[in-house]
Amino acid sequence: MDRVRNLPLDGELPVHLLIAAAGSGRRMGAAGNKLLLEVAGRPVLAWTLDAALQCPAISWIGIVGQAVDAITVAAIVAAARPDRPVLWILGGDTRQESVRRGLEALPPEAQGVLIHDGARCLVEPELLERCGAAVRGGAAVIAATPVTDTIKQVNGAGIITATPERRFLWAAQTPQGFPVQRLRQAHAQAEAEGWSVTDDAALFERLGLPVAVLEAPPSNIKLTTPFDLTIAEALLAERHQR
Repeated sequence: MDRVRNLPLDGELPVHLLIAAAGSGRRMGAAGNKLLLEVAGRPVLAWTLDAALQCPAISWIGIVGQAVDAITVAAIVAAARPDRPVLWILGGDTRQESVRRGLEALPPEAQGVLIHDGARCLVEPELLERCGAAVRGGAAVIAATPVTDTIKQVNGAGIITATPERRFLWAAQTPQGFPVQRLRQAHAQAEAEGWSVTDDAALFERLGLPVAVLEAPPSNIKLTTPFDLTIAEALLAERHQR
C-alpha cells in the first residue's frame, strides 16, 4: 500500500493521534510491557501502528510509554517505515498523567486529537477515520459497543443492589477524540483538583461537556489476558486471508 496517498488532502483539518503504550503485562502473565509481546508474528504495538498509518485523517502520531521500552519501540517504528511524523513521548506513572504529557508534546498546530490504547491492536483504520471525522467537526467522541450481557451492580459485600437497564449501557473503548484545547483544560483542572479517572471522556463528563459514542465493531478488543492473544491471532489470520 502507498501510504502517502492516505495523508489528509490540502485544506482538510489534520488529526493528531496519541497511542498509550505503557501497557502492563501483569494480567497477561508477561514480565514486561504486553504491547511488545508477539501476536501473529509481530509485536502488538506494530499492528496498532499499522492501523494508524493506514488512516487518512491522521497526520502525526505520538507514542507515549516508559523509558525502559524506548529502544524497542524505536525499532518497531523504524520497521513500519512511517510516511508521517511518529514521536516517542515519555509517559508518567498513570495513564492520566501519560495522556497529559502527550498533550503537552503535540505540535502547536494541533486542533483535534485521538487517544488510543496500544493494546487495541485490532482497531480498524475505518474506525479511526470515523472518530477523526467527528473530531474534525469539533465534537468529542469515543468508540464504544452496546452492552449485551445483563449488568448487575454489587455492593462491597458481594450483594446485588441494582440491575441497570441494558439499552442505556455501552462499554467504553478507544479511540477517543477531543478538541485539543478543551482536553488540555480538562486535564489541567483534573490535576489541580486531584481528580483520578480511567479515561479522558470521564473528564469531559465531570465538566458537563457532551461526549458522543460511535459504535465500534466487535473485533476492537483490548488485549488483557492470554485468551485475548488467541482471539487476536485468529482475527489477524482471517484478515490476511481476505
